[in-house]
Amino acid sequence: MKVRILCSTCFLVGIVLIEGVSFLSVTPRSLSGFFVEVAEAAGLAKQEGGTTKSNISAPPRTPWGTPDLQGIWDYHTLTPLQRPDELEGRESLTYEESVEFTKKRFEVLGGLDNAISGDWWDFDAELTEDRRTSVIVDPVDGKIPQLTEKARKQLEASEEANRKRPFDSWEGQRLADRCILGYTAGPPILPVYPVNNNVQLFQTQQYVALLNEMIHDVRIVPLDGRPHLDEKLLQWLGDSRGSWEGNTLVVETKNFTDKSRYWWAGHASWRVSRQTFHLVERFTRVDDDTLLYEFTVNDPETWEKPWSGIVPMKKSEHAILEYACHEGNYDLPNILRVHRALEKEAPDDVRENKLK
Repeated sequence: MKVRILCSTCFLVGIVLIEGVSFLSVTPRSLSGFFVEVAEAAGLAKQEGGTTKSNISAPPRTPWGTPDLQGIWDYHTLTPLQRPDELEGRESLTYEESVEFTKKRFEVLGGLDNAISGDWWDFDAELTEDRRTSVIVDPVDGKIPQLTEKARKQLEASEEANRKRPFDSWEGQRLADRCILGYTAGPPILPVYPVNNNVQLFQTQQYVALLNEMIHDVRIVPLDGRPHLDEKLLQWLGDSRGSWEGNTLVVETKNFTDKSRYWWAGHASWRVSRQTFHLVERFTRVDDDTLLYEFTVNDPETWEKPWSGIVPMKKSEHAILEYACHEGNYDLPNILRVHRALEKEAPDDVRENKLK
């Protein structure tokens, strides 16, 4: 059974399409009961030991002989980026524990006061096949390393400025709110938001292209051995170069602009890109229906040490949907205009950020 969320963003009505079943509208209140049916129908196998099953064999090949990674890959999962504190020391869960974890997670999602209604969540989401408790596998505690002192002070200053004067300028608005960059799109590609977790890969002999459903960005990766751009040429998604190591596509990305940093989902410090941000991604087709995605990020000015994660992506039978998200851009003049009017009416309250 396949479950597909027909989703753009920032809407309050949702429809779930289940193959073999009619359209189904699900409200947040129904999540706790709905997840059990979906998990069972989706084939959440009861297995012990928490190991990932894979049928590693010769992957399909392109006409020019490289592994064929093309297609649409679905990477949504309930496995959190970082291991929850209550699961400290637990790399994986038993089947029974995973069912309870899934139930509680959907109860939390259903209760969120969010612009995206619970009707849009990926209802068939579950933990990874090996029931890991975090996407992060290194460090072994499943946590993002501590920020450096410099990065911590920069974060505190940014948060304070946003708290006091969040609407002074268009420059202070988050890129994710403006649908320019953010959420699950990456890089790195992470299932940290419960919608639009799909990426489509295209290949030629000279290039690989990665089209994210979220934010609809396309990252074009040369494979011809050309050097990276000059270090002064910085880009929103960095400058990527790819090569093959056996059956694995390795993509190295650097030259990120520090303008692309954004804070969301609890001030996610994993995406504070700057010129020193360095990313290595590895794509390996371990069987017909699984693309193993591994990544390592390193930025000595941001974190005390590098960190790595693993996300198994599943082959999808569905098309990439249009991510028609422009509200933050179209509304930006009105957002700033309203705040200027409020400043005239109650300058002291606006200055102290007391207005809702």
